[in-house]
Amino acid sequence: MPLDVLSALTDALGARVSTAPADLDAVREDRSGWRGASRALAVVHAASVDDVQAVMRIAHSTSTPVVVRGAGTGLAGGAIASAGCLVLDLSGLNRILEVSEADEFAVVEAGVLNGDLADTVAPLGLWYAPDPASRAISSIGGNIATNAGGLLCAKYGVTRESVLALAVVLADGRLLRTGHRTVKGVTGYDLTALLTGSEGTLGIIVEATVRLRPLPGGEVVTIAAAFPDVEAAAAASAAVTASRVRPAMLELMDSAGIARVADHLGADALAGTPLATLAPGEAFLLAQTDQAGAGAEADSIATTFAEAGGRVSRSTDAASGERLVAIRRAWHGALAARGRVLIEDVAVPRSRLPEMFRAIERIGAEHGLEIPTLAHAGDGNLHPNFVFDGDPGEVPEHVWAAADAMFREAVALGGTLTGEHGVGVLKRRWLADELGEDQYDLQRGIKALFDPTGILNPGVMFEETEMTPTTPEERR
Repeated sequence: MPLDVLSALTDALGARVSTAPADLDAVREDRSGWRGASRALAVVHAASVDDVQAVMRIAHSTSTPVVVRGAGTGLAGGAIASAGCLVLDLSGLNRILEVSEADEFAVVEAGVLNGDLADTVAPLGLWYAPDPASRAISSIGGNIATNAGGLLCAKYGVTRESVLALAVVLADGRLLRTGHRTVKGVTGYDLTALLTGSEGTLGIIVEATVRLRPLPGGEVVTIAAAFPDVEAAAAASAAVTASRVRPAMLELMDSAGIARVADHLGADALAGTPLATLAPGEAFLLAQTDQAGAGAEADSIATTFAEAGGRVSRSTDAASGERLVAIRRAWHGALAARGRVLIEDVAVPRSRLPEMFRAIERIGAEHGLEIPTLAHAGDGNLHPNFVFDGDPGEVPEHVWAAADAMFREAVALGGTLTGEHGVGVLKRRWLADELGEDQYDLQRGIKALFDPTGILNPGVMFEETEMTPTTPEERR
């Protein structure tokens, strides 16, 4: 059967089908720290929607599993090759098809990089608001597939709030168009919202109509504060939320992570910034305000930080503020540069941030792990990074035990397993526990309706072998 599949693919797509060892190895991992155990049958570098439809017709007729991949920047293992699969690479679908200044939307192919769209529309006075810290390297199709969050969610929302319509190739190769080009649209079920965050398990997003906004007017003000420890910084961020001020950005960095970023970037990169004067053990909060009233909002945040025990500084110009943001964007790269890292993602109600940070510190001590943690504090989304020694793709059991404790703690605090990275393969063992049996079975039923033969991203979100309802105990 594999030879028949490869022959049919090569006949249809020629050189865009690759079985080169380097290509097959490259798609065995993403940026999560996870590496797949098996190689794909082939990597197909799609150059058009027609290519995607051709691949899916062949895959459907031969019952060949397909893993959808964009820029490969995912953090949950959702686009990693599995045994006997085709990896469908959409990075070549990278055209911006339309920009409507009058109606403030853009139509883009799935492989367009987030930052490239923002750069394209900025001269028009427009802005694409979703801003994963990886916007320079992550694709809009992947952002939509995981409903990515990022730095500006507290004020501007996650990716879902900016998606108006989608073009999706279904498991049998049909092209489905959902949504509207209008601001409003409530005809029938909202399949656009359902497909957003579906991680490639329901269909392959090939095109999106996304909402643009006017570029923020007025000044952007950056406020930074050092705190004695991470719990004090978390309490200060919760106090900002309680004050009813909504900064565009509110990021929290703990001392362990800051030390690694400083070591990775070097002293010169931090020189002249508030980060250069941090004492050992101190945590850091970074806030930005924008739009009209940015100055007054910055004053309020600075007061809240100071009242919470922070040592506060304020940007003197836009460049000094952006230096701090650039350092923040370097966080994950700095951690990954020194050994193995399992990058995780939980979210809790913003008022519970201090408790969650306290729990992470306790869990790290109990399991003998360093867990540097970054938080999008403005929306309660934490990124604990489990640092350990080991081979690629082999996460030690004590790391999984610590992750298990952390996930359960987050849910117990009224939170969730993932705020933005998705379930992928890394978190599927905990999905049923959060959803409950009824919702879990309904979601699997939706998957079966869209993909009755189970060929789309098998093993992502749900275990690949699950074909019939089981008990919660059997799913673990």
